[in-house]
Amino acid sequence: MARRYDTNDATDRTTGLREAASAVRRGELVVLPTDTVYGIGADAFSSEAVVDLLEAKGRGRNMPTPVLIGSPNTLHGLVTDFSEMAWELVDAFWPGALTLVAKHQPSLQWDLGDTRGTVAVRMPLHPVAIELLTEVGPMAVSSANLSGHPAPEDCDAAQEMLGDSVSVYLDGGPTPGNVPSSIVDVTGRVPVLLREGALSPEELRKVVPDLEVAN
Repeated sequence: MARRYDTNDATDRTTGLREAASAVRRGELVVLPTDTVYGIGADAFSSEAVVDLLEAKGRGRNMPTPVLIGSPNTLHGLVTDFSEMAWELVDAFWPGALTLVAKHQPSLQWDLGDTRGTVAVRMPLHPVAIELLTEVGPMAVSSANLSGHPAPEDCDAAQEMLGDSVSVYLDGGPTPGNVPSSIVDVTGRVPVLLREGALSPEELRKVVPDLEVAN
């Protein structure tokens, strides 16, 4: 039976974050609020938990799971060949609605799907998410919806779709909106905007003028 906690209540928040962290460490799934939409998350280093996450969503390995982190410093252990322009994007837009696709460290023991040696990573601008990520480390997190359905902007919508496949729901109230993060590929010489979301090309080019936009 899934447990749900109201993170706007101080006591419930403390209990909920403790229970969510314990669930993640056991390889179970949790739902958490972010600054874009609600996410379903698991320990990024538990391949079994990531498989469960993809199954809960009805999603294939061809759509690998992004990773959320609680601090930019965590990047040092996750990515390689991270350019100066990539760090400038981090400095300008993290925490926030910018996902960066980078080459991951070859030594990492994880399986996020068919990533071809890359990882999509983001630091969300949400206190509950950051507190949980700081406690448990990098999490594989995707929008908390069944594949093909709208991404949920509140905990009710997430729970209706995912039910008891999730152990702990952290209810932070409605999210600011359902606009997803913008995704920028920083694996090459020039950053490439793969998906325009909360950040426009114009905003991104104030930091990296050479930004290209994928067709």
